[in-house]
Amino acid sequence: MRLSRSSALLAGVSTLLALPVAFAAERVQVVTSFSILADMIENVGGEHVEVTALVGPDSDAHVYSPRPADARALAEADLVVFNGLQFEGWIERLIDASDFTGPLVVTTDGIESRLAAAENAEHDDHDDHDDHDDHDDHDDHDDHDDHDDGHDHGDIDPHAWQDLDMGRLYVANILEGLIEADPDNSAAYQTRAEAYQEEMAAVDSELRQLLGEIPAGTSVITGHDSFGHFARAYGLTFLSPQGLSTEAEPSAANMARLIDVIREENVQALFHENMTSPAMIDQLAEETGLTVAGTLYADALAGEGEASTYLGMMRHNARTLHDALAEPGHEKDDHGGDEHGHDDHGHDH
Repeated sequence: MRLSRSSALLAGVSTLLALPVAFAAERVQVVTSFSILADMIENVGGEHVEVTALVGPDSDAHVYSPRPADARALAEADLVVFNGLQFEGWIERLIDASDFTGPLVVTTDGIESRLAAAENAEHDDHDDHDDHDDHDDHDDHDDHDDHDDGHDHGDIDPHAWQDLDMGRLYVANILEGLIEADPDNSAAYQTRAEAYQEEMAAVDSELRQLLGEIPAGTSVITGHDSFGHFARAYGLTFLSPQGLSTEAEPSAANMARLIDVIREENVQALFHENMTSPAMIDQLAEETGLTVAGTLYADALAGEGEASTYLGMMRHNARTLHDALAEPGHEKDDHGGDEHGHDDHGHDH
């Protein structure tokens, strides 16, 4: 009888000790390419997911070299999530090497139609105004911004998360992938995704208010051209020594041309990026006399602090730009809108 009781007790303890292991094993194993996507997935998946980011905070996904352990992580994953648009030039080779056969999420799926809709809305809005000059100038800056320096990122800027409206599309794609990998928890994923997208819309409104106080025509200089979607969404002009990828070093001619542009345009400050070398921006500061007004987060989250989450990163960037460039009482409706709060960016939530 004592033996029986002891056996039962040991069996009960063993069961209790095994519960956390069993629970952990039931979580959906998600492997993603970099830290920003990891935060999005954790917000949608909550306690039902365990997320591994191949490229962590403050690290550069452009120049990452996969390790054998990464292939093993993909082989054991239930779901793989990456940005696409050739942002991670190494990811598809890694997926092939891993023999991963589960569901794949490309978070930029549908981005072309979303961008076309945004562009059409913006053009419709512009048609209501007589003054197109400022916007034409903005297009010229985009053309100037070294998109043809030899790197291969395709025709679409892959940094689409820099527009919170596009970020909501990312979440929709992540939601679809999680439901495919774990249909039993689809209701929980749906609820969390809707709440997260509502939070994104609220932060988007905060950004518009802050950035609306920066004078029209203000140009921003950063390390590489990762803020094109941010510029389009929030009405700023970004210039950079590098193109869309950090892999290409800027030529002396490009640096000289940018210095000329800085002197010609309404450039008030320079900004470092968290995962690119500060040397280029420091050189521009030395040669132009401009100050470096802070650090912006483009392709990677911070290891800690406000910018260690996607929405915190977006808030941090907007506040950093606002604090350096805003003029009290100055509204950006000089673009061709008026001073009564009309939104001239064509964004529809």
